[in-house]
Amino acid sequence: MKRKPLAALLALLLLMTLPAGAEDHEITIEDTAGIFFEEIIYDDVAWNFPIDLSEMDPELVRLANKHMFLPADYVPDDLVVMKTRKQDKEGNNTNGGVKKASSSTMKLRAECAEALVTMLEDALDEGISLHLKSAYRSYQTQATMYYNRLQQNNGKDMGNVAKAGASDHQTGLGCDILPGNWLDKGMVPKMATTEGCQWMAANCARYGFILRYPEDKVEITEINFEPWHLRYVGVPVATYIMENGLCLEEFHVQLQAAIDQFLADGGRKSLVKDFIQVSAEND
Repeated sequence: MKRKPLAALLALLLLMTLPAGAEDHEITIEDTAGIFFEEIIYDDVAWNFPIDLSEMDPELVRLANKHMFLPADYVPDDLVVMKTRKQDKEGNNTNGGVKKASSSTMKLRAECAEALVTMLEDALDEGISLHLKSAYRSYQTQATMYYNRLQQNNGKDMGNVAKAGASDHQTGLGCDILPGNWLDKGMVPKMATTEGCQWMAANCARYGFILRYPEDKVEITEINFEPWHLRYVGVPVATYIMENGLCLEEFHVQLQAAIDQFLADGGRKSLVKDFIQVSAEND
């Protein structure tokens, strides 16, 4: 692998994320001024994407939504139980745990769990109390939740609960975080006005998290705005997504375009094959 400076192919990426009806927008030099990334070369073939393949983990960027289903037997192999935080007399965290919004057992993938503990500790140092409400859910648990919600809504899907296989929680990388002053209130978009949610939106990328369902991306994610739902993708990807105002679906469109170009130019499929995701059958 070789690197050399390259002005980013931002014109293509910006066009991919322009709002509907803006197809005739002309990308100017001002749109891309000051934005550069290094061209990465694998076996004389350019990898034209702002993030190196080596800085992304295909498992961490795995997509689950209404069009990309996870298999019913998909269970991350490194799930760890999230401990409830214990503190010493000075208020220091003594066991690497988190504040939890319930007494139920919750699990996350190991890397995500470690990052979440660090983030919540740092938030607490700044006077922000955040509590873990929900983490990994199995395919079967999600199927039950979806069925129950349909029953409550007279059979209508209101966009609040994903179908089994389409839930971000099944990845073991999605988690719902509530501000301490919102524990006795419903999980509604108004939560975004709290100091806790504003802190998460401003700081989550530093720990490898993104806002999975942003307010301005509802038409793309097809999930209602959830200021409490964070998704771990790793720091390089999270930084790129949050700084560019993307959702995970838009990131995948850009990534797949880069993969298609890389393969068309003769790049080795073995380098990118793990990033090519195929939807499981939905029952």
